Amino acid sequence: MTKLSVNINKIATLRNSRGGQNPDVVKAAIDAQKFGADGITVHPRPDERHIRYADVRGIKPTITTEFNIEGNCREQKFIDLVLETKPHQVTLVPDALNQLTSDHGWDTITHRDYLRETIAIFKQAGIRVSIFVDPVVEMVKGAAETGTDRIELYTESYARQFAAGEKEKAIAPYVAAAEAARELGLGLNAGHDLDLHNLRFFRQHIPWLDEVSIGHALICDALYLGFENTIQLYKRQLQ
Repeated sequence: MTKLSVNINKIATLRNSRGGQNPDVVKAAIDAQKFGADGITVHPRPDERHIRYADVRGIKPTITTEFNIEGNCREQKFIDLVLETKPHQVTLVPDALNQLTSDHGWDTITHRDYLRETIAIFKQAGIRVSIFVDPVVEMVKGAAETGTDRIELYTESYARQFAAGEKEKAIAPYVAAAEAARELGLGLNAGHDLDLHNLRFFRQHIPWLDEVSIGHALICDALYLGFENTIQLYKRQLQ
C-alpha cells in the first residue's frame, strides 16, 4: 500500500498571513491524522515563512502517525531540529536560501561524500532517511552509494507533461528510475505537484511506491471539497 503523507505547510502560510494561531497548525496535523492521512510532512525553512521550528516541536508529541521533516541539511539549525524531535523520516532537499519551493533533486554523484556523512548522522539517531532526486537512473545509482534508506522522486516534470497530455512520455523516466531504485534495494517516495488528476496514473505505473507527500494541491482542493473528504479522495487514488 502506498501511504499518503499530508504536507501542512500551506496551512501555516495562511496562519502567518494574519498572525495568531488561526488556523492552528498542530490541530491541522491532528485532524489530518484523524481524517485518514498515513503521515504528516512539514518543511521548515530558515525564514519560517510557513512552518516554524516551534510548530515542529509542537506537532511531534501530538500525533501517532508517521512524521516526516523535509529540509536543507546544509543548515545546522535544521539538523539540530531533526535530531531533537526525532521524526520517523527526514527528507533531505537541496534548497537554496530563500528558495520559493523545491525545484530539483540532489546531484548524488557530485555530493556523494557530503550526503554519506550527513545521512550517517541521522541514521545513527535511528531516523529513516530519504533524499530528493530527479528521475535520472544515474542519480538513483549515486543515491544508493550514500547510505540513504529511500529516495523521493521529484515529480514536477511528470505533472507538467501529464497536464499537457503527454502521459506516457511523462511517466517513462519515473518508471526507469523507480525500477533502478527497487533493484538497488532503495525505498521509494514521490512528491511535488501530484494531485487528484495525475496521482492514480503515477501509482498504477509504479505500484511498489512506498509513500507520496502532497501539500499544495491537497490544501487547494480542501478549500472546495473539505479537508476530510479531500484526504479520502487522495487515498482512493492510491488504491
